[in-house]
Amino acid sequence: MTETAKQGPKQGTIHGVGLGPGDPDLMSVRADRLVRNARHVAYFRKAGRSGRARGIVEGMLAPGAVEFPMEYPVTTEIHFSDPRYNEILSEFYAAAAAHLAALSDAGEDVVVLCEGDPFFYGSFMHLYERLKDIRPVQVVPAITGMSAAWTATGAPVTWGDDMLSVCMATLPEDELAERLGAAEAVVVMKIGRNIDRVRNALKRAGKYERAWLVEYASMEGQTVQRLSEVEGKPTPYFSIIVVHGEGRRP
Repeated sequence: MTETAKQGPKQGTIHGVGLGPGDPDLMSVRADRLVRNARHVAYFRKAGRSGRARGIVEGMLAPGAVEFPMEYPVTTEIHFSDPRYNEILSEFYAAAAAHLAALSDAGEDVVVLCEGDPFFYGSFMHLYERLKDIRPVQVVPAITGMSAAWTATGAPVTWGDDMLSVCMATLPEDELAERLGAAEAVVVMKIGRNIDRVRNALKRAGKYERAWLVEYASMEGQTVQRLSEVEGKPTPYFSIIVVHGEGRRP
């Protein structure tokens, strides 16, 4: 996808490989091939966890593959509006990118495992921006989690001229309600502890009764329920809310 600006011995390629929404059967042929033949595999994870991306490829890695888990130094301990949040994560991504660059300079290809699509709200984007102009980087696209979520509801998400809006549950309630109200079809991501704010925003936008809550789309434990029917239920981070459009059709 990009060309390296550095001259010298042949460098290895850093592959950002989209794994899809969670079911290994939904990986692309290219992603499957790269994962199974990788000598070096990198992936993000929370400290003390195995990593969801790593879990998707369990049993697929070649014997002797060298793994490089990149553990987030902070997740929800500091709010993203705090300047320290960006400072800490910036140092983390810089160090991870330097490690991958060193492998590339040694002539080694590296597969970076990415949940969903690498260019859709993924952590790999922060590595890509640091590496794309100085090392060979290729990106393998994939099915997004939201696509798996609306498919799980058993109904098309958009019709005719419907406008689809993808919103983050982390937005302030007023802004979220405004954005939800401006679109015919809606996807809300990053739910978790933000569920009450999302419920209120959907009600204000007149979309609450049409909202579906999909947990762990395409993964083990997937559930699909009307949001209005699960009041008071804790909502995991890997949840997506879908409101289908009702637009023009023959």
